[in-house]
Amino acid sequence: MRFFDPHIHLSARTTDDYEHMAAAGVRAVIEPAFWLGQPRTTAGSFVDYFASLIGWERFRASQFGISHYCAIGLNAKEANNEGLAREVLELVPRFALKEGVVAVGEIGFDEMTKAEEYALREQIAFAHANDMVVMIHSPHRDKKRGIERSIDIAREVGLAMEKLVIDHNNEETVRGALDSGAWVAFTIYPHTKMGSDRMAAVVEKYGAERIIVDSSADWGVSDPLAVPRTARVMLERGISPADVERVTWTNALDAYAQSGQIDLAELEAKPRIDQRELFSDNSVLRGQSPRIDAPVPNG
Repeated sequence: MRFFDPHIHLSARTTDDYEHMAAAGVRAVIEPAFWLGQPRTTAGSFVDYFASLIGWERFRASQFGISHYCAIGLNAKEANNEGLAREVLELVPRFALKEGVVAVGEIGFDEMTKAEEYALREQIAFAHANDMVVMIHSPHRDKKRGIERSIDIAREVGLAMEKLVIDHNNEETVRGALDSGAWVAFTIYPHTKMGSDRMAAVVEKYGAERIIVDSSADWGVSDPLAVPRTARVMLERGISPADVERVTWTNALDAYAQSGQIDLAELEAKPRIDQRELFSDNSVLRGQSPRIDAPVPNG
């Protein structure tokens, strides 16, 4: 099977992770803007980070046959530094309309503060004005209220619900999120958010419509193979291959292809890798022998 992991923080992962993901069938990924584990202190650090998401990281993924897309936004945790946050909100349009950016995100709530709500509303309004998809981060605490408030704000701004992807759902929030008409994503994250068996149970109960599985793998204890591992668990539990494909490939593709930034024909084709390629005179190889795939025969 092929897999789309539509929420993974690959800047924090190694080339081994890329190799293992490709071997497991991960064909495409989305890397949403995130916080780095400690607060950034200048707008310039966001400039460099956003640039890396649309530049170096996209190149690095391609060197392992994985199509890399990203989302650009000010995350909720750093929205509470209000002075810096306003500077970053002015930067978002500079990067969010570039090639390969499929959404504004991940944005949303962390502590449910007024500063977080201001940043969320501003970014949803920008997305709505530019007909973009929005990726919502739901808070770790008070999750249900955070999701409900995010949906309310999106509706107030006028964003169509099919342009809203709500992530980090759990059993308590799935019904309300589905009823809103949004896409409903679940993070398979060891010991904390959702496990593979719990995820399978959600699909068994609610079906596969508008449900998305992702890993959110980052710099913490997390699993970049969470999507293919969860697919295997679902199949073992008797969920149909068609429904497994929907929640690990098709639904994410349908949600984010609304951006116009995903080349469907490219994803259908077998990737051709040439690790002699460089980005800013740099290679992923660090002196190792390159993989060079033979050209695809005509016809």
